[in-house]
Amino acid sequence: MDFELTEEQRAFRETLRAFVDREIVPVAAEWERSGRYPTEIVETMKRMGLFGLSVPEEYGGLAADMVSFALVFEEIARGWMGVAGTIGSHSLACSMIARYGTAEQKDAYLPDLATGARRTGIALTEPGAGTDLQGITTTARREGDHYVVRGAKTWITNARHADPLPVLVKTSRTEPAHRGMSVLLVDASAEGFTVGRDLPKLGYKGTESCEVVLDDVRVPAANLLGGVEGRGMQQVLSGLELGRINIAARAVGVAQAAYDAALDYSRQRAAFGRPIADFQAIQLKLADMATEIQAARLLTYWAATRADAGERIDMEAGMAKYFASEVAIRASLESMRVHGGYGYSPEFVVERLYRDAPMMAIGEGTNDVQRMVIARALISGKGRLGW
Repeated sequence: MDFELTEEQRAFRETLRAFVDREIVPVAAEWERSGRYPTEIVETMKRMGLFGLSVPEEYGGLAADMVSFALVFEEIARGWMGVAGTIGSHSLACSMIARYGTAEQKDAYLPDLATGARRTGIALTEPGAGTDLQGITTTARREGDHYVVRGAKTWITNARHADPLPVLVKTSRTEPAHRGMSVLLVDASAEGFTVGRDLPKLGYKGTESCEVVLDDVRVPAANLLGGVEGRGMQQVLSGLELGRINIAARAVGVAQAAYDAALDYSRQRAAFGRPIADFQAIQLKLADMATEIQAARLLTYWAATRADAGERIDMEAGMAKYFASEVAIRASLESMRVHGGYGYSPEFVVERLYRDAPMMAIGEGTNDVQRMVIARALISGKGRLGW
């Protein structure tokens, strides 16, 4: 639906849609099955400027508005959700550097990040700390003009390509814990920085998710994001608002692909002498899917519009991410039911969509956490509904 989209945004969407249909849809199934990295797709995204989505124009980026940002992830995820991961955490990290970085950090990293010559991600999760980021145990000890970082991270998207990799660490044991947390920009060439194994995954393939070990890695103090200790949690939470719009948009894309597949199949598949689309049971599924997808899309655009207005969007991004991800799960399952036995086969796209959808309910903060964020905003009076 074109509600609230400008002519420029519509044109941008059409460019994205053509790219996805031409370069992603035809190869996604085969490349996902073989574990092939989408190198050629990444190169095209570089030429399109998509690695500069959240980089200011003065550093060579697109400085995309948040609705256009959402359109990128919706369209790419419609073709192959895993590919969206290559620019998802990259965009989050770029936004953090652009917003909080020192002038020297911006000059050093943003121009190359904008073109994709450098890529990045963000290292938050640890084997014993996911939702509870204050429970991380990775530490950074100041020694002269360096920090010595020790710890481990896991489920890190883009880990093999990230340079620098923003890493959330504890620089002090201040209470409450978030006051002692900072973000360090760790160069991939630093001694003691090791990317471990690629973690096996149900879905979300195409981009790597790895373990990262930091064994007494010496990081220049100049690489402390923003140049001030104790701001890490604030910086990360701000970035995660953008990340949740990204995840919500990806979920809309997956749900749309599931609906499209169900609709096409229902028109082609015959039973009892007529297309199954003629049967009320199938029609009700299609109606429910279409309605929920449109609601998820508008909720995502609503959150993006609020972000473009410069407002804090804890509640809005949480609502969009929570609802859209649940819709993606339902839509992929209902599409599988429409397909019957064929939906259970990797020869049909819905099998991949069914495996990809759950990641959106977990990534960038679980949906239970989103519900808590939404409730707290409403109870405090800070949450405001409507356009």
